[in-house]
Amino acid sequence: MAVFTQVSSAQAQVLMDRLQLGTVTDFRGITAGIENTNYFVSTERGDYVLTIFERLSFEQLPFYLRLMKHLAGRGIPVPDPQADEAGEILHRVQGKPAAVVNKLRGGHQLAPDLFHCDQVGAMLARMHLAGRDFPLSQPNLRGLAWWTETVPVVLPYLAPEQAELLSSELAFQQQLAASQSHAELPRGPIHADLFRDNVMFEGLPGREQLSGFFDFYFAGVDTFLFDLAVCLNDWCIDLASGRLDEARAQAFVQAYERERPLSGTEHRLMPALMRAAALRFWVSRLWDYHLPREASLLKPHDPTHFERVLRERLAHAWHALAPQER
Repeated sequence: MAVFTQVSSAQAQVLMDRLQLGTVTDFRGITAGIENTNYFVSTERGDYVLTIFERLSFEQLPFYLRLMKHLAGRGIPVPDPQADEAGEILHRVQGKPAAVVNKLRGGHQLAPDLFHCDQVGAMLARMHLAGRDFPLSQPNLRGLAWWTETVPVVLPYLAPEQAELLSSELAFQQQLAASQSHAELPRGPIHADLFRDNVMFEGLPGREQLSGFFDFYFAGVDTFLFDLAVCLNDWCIDLASGRLDEARAQAFVQAYERERPLSGTEHRLMPALMRAAALRFWVSRLWDYHLPREASLLKPHDPTHFERVLRERLAHAWHALAPQER
């Protein structure tokens, strides 16, 4: 668990009082995440999550919190930021920005099958549609500009063949991003980090129902296809090898397209965007691994996982079946 900021239950109570959420009955750190400090907070009113933001600024955070509020108001099952009497949903704890959201019910599904992929694919599309009229805009802060800035920083830590792969893929993605085809891709607010551990399901095994998406703190305006590619590279692969499970991937895309059909350009660029999604997480994991921050318990993710995923995407380009081909 990453705990960068130690918060006492008394300090949490001060915030819960301001939000009129009741007396704290349980308060403990969350054993996940490497970007922010997170705590579960229970009161007689309900269960909540307190997040202390370690990298995001007071200026950046309204986009994320207002997006969650916007989506929650349109029926998308996401955490709803809690407001004080003045309607403010961005708070301050120990001088750092903080937010309190309701805790989603259920648990993670870390071994998804077709049933789970169908549900996540459909809800992802609904989320994209629900966010199209969101009035705020902020770029994907872990997008191409960040890759371009960060790759030179991590290259010295890599073996020559890894460095060559990383540099060549970055050059390919820079060329793609400058193309007319990429400019044609539909865009809007995306989650950008919707891994298996950022989705909740509840119910009996084999009949679980999706109960929510959470951790929107990498969200930004980018192509919807990139969001879909991030999901395919996690929900629809063999984790040991990075190899794509084509049955799960097809189920995911078909469910997505029931809600928002993909354009011809999106179908054509899907393999390239799956490479982009693999590159994004390889770069960020390299950065976290080789340039770690201090935390009470911080274990960075293994960067070689997404190196394997990228090599698989390069070796085996995958195109989802278009509706007329099914």
